Amino acid sequence: MILQSLFRFSAAARSALSLQLQRNIGFTAILFNKTKDLDPIQKLFLDKIRDYDAKSKKAGGVVDAGPEYQKNMDQEIAKLQRFYGGGDLEKFPDFKFEEPKFDEVTK
Repeated sequence: MILQSLFRFSAAARSALSLQLQRNIGFTAILFNKTKDLDPIQKLFLDKIRDYDAKSKKAGGVVDAGPEYQKNMDQEIAKLQRFYGGGDLEKFPDFKFEEPKFDEVTK
């Protein structure tokens, strides 16, 4: 009896492990690919992403955004604040729920 339950458990564990490996095969391919040389297209793609990341950190936001972009962004934020009643739009709202008051029912 114990041997049968142990066998069932090990079969379930193997099945779960197999499923996890199948789901994460794309991620593991990326990890294994770091040790090998990338093909030229992948290397170019990753270099461009790293370059954009560096520019984004240096600019402190959107890369190559001019004054027109900032003007449009300010207008859209003003519209949203008017529509939603002001407040900080970058902060998740705090919800406060009050306990409902029930009337007592008598027969």
